[in-house]
Amino acid sequence: MPSAHTHFYEPADGHGLAHSPFNSIIAPRPIGWISTQNHAGQLNLAPFSFFNAFNYTPPIIGFASNGPKDSLLNAESTGEFCWNLADESLAEAMNATSAAVPSEVDEFALAGLTPASSRIVSVPHVAEAKAVFECRTSQVVPLVAADGSSTVTTVVFGEVVGVHIDSSLLEAGVYQTVRSRPLLRGGGPSTYFTIREENIRDLRRPGTPGGG
Repeated sequence: MPSAHTHFYEPADGHGLAHSPFNSIIAPRPIGWISTQNHAGQLNLAPFSFFNAFNYTPPIIGFASNGPKDSLLNAESTGEFCWNLADESLAEAMNATSAAVPSEVDEFALAGLTPASSRIVSVPHVAEAKAVFECRTSQVVPLVAADGSSTVTTVVFGEVVGVHIDSSLLEAGVYQTVRSRPLLRGGGPSTYFTIREENIRDLRRPGTPGGG
């Protein structure tokens, strides 16, 4: 029985709200700031709000491309890409790389960023980023609906084969997530979040030392 205090909808019939709440509910999300290049060496850099980590060993990350974008095409054809940490200091530059521009436009140059040579893969990464994952494409998976019908989205998974961390983000061998000030995507067309020390909440997993 529907509750008077609950807004329920079936996505296939529309949400009935001023803006779809889906992206706002699944939030905040880390930003997949992905650098790629094509076989001719043309660079591409773009942010993806549907991005995350999916496996520990080997470490695997993935980003979802809504349509056949350059990042998808390059990562699939060359088998390589890099993830670059978008922090508060790089917010404007990251946003600049989200512009819909022709394939021949170099988003590094567009955003005033420096392409740096990677150690393992041939794809350059953002020199200004304080954390970088060099990746080899492991799977390219077109998404389908529950009824088997195709969607416009393809997920690119990549095994992390090289990790760069600015030493300022390490303390006693521990990566300081709060200190890195990562930008996180929220709902709406332009909403972003970040994290602060006062927002930390320590919840130990049951059965682990100190976890009860």
